[in-house]
Amino acid sequence: MRSAFAYIGLLAAFLMNPVPTPAQTAPKPTSVAALLKASRWQQRVLLLYAPTATDPALLRQQELLRAAGPELEARQLLVRELVGSMLSAADARYLAQQLGVAPGGFAVVLIGKDGGVKKRATQPLPPASLFATIDAMPMRRQEMRQQP
Repeated sequence: MRSAFAYIGLLAAFLMNPVPTPAQTAPKPTSVAALLKASRWQQRVLLLYAPTATDPALLRQQELLRAAGPELEARQLLVRELVGSMLSAADARYLAQQLGVAPGGFAVVLIGKDGGVKKRATQPLPPASLFATIDAMPMRRQEMRQQP
């Protein structure tokens, strides 16, 4: 009888504290620079910067992208929102110096798989414009040729 209770206790402990998968234990990038470095050659990155989370341009861009989920995935596009009031000083400096993002306004920055800036905008971008830019990239054209 004691072994049955021990087994039940062990099972309950496992269910309450499951063993994490490698994806769950992999360290997540903690800075914008680290995110871009980790994404290089893996996926494109779309950075949405706004001074506050309630910025009207940010909300509009979110709305535009919401319906484009399958197209974003097809283009291996990772979307990250960066809110100025929540950024570290190092991230704010990186955005300004490396990516040309002005701290006071809204910005959209498309980063290619090679790590280079491919498009910048200070107004919400329609998905069609974004996809046209991506689809003209040599790597994306190669991906499209390889798709069945």
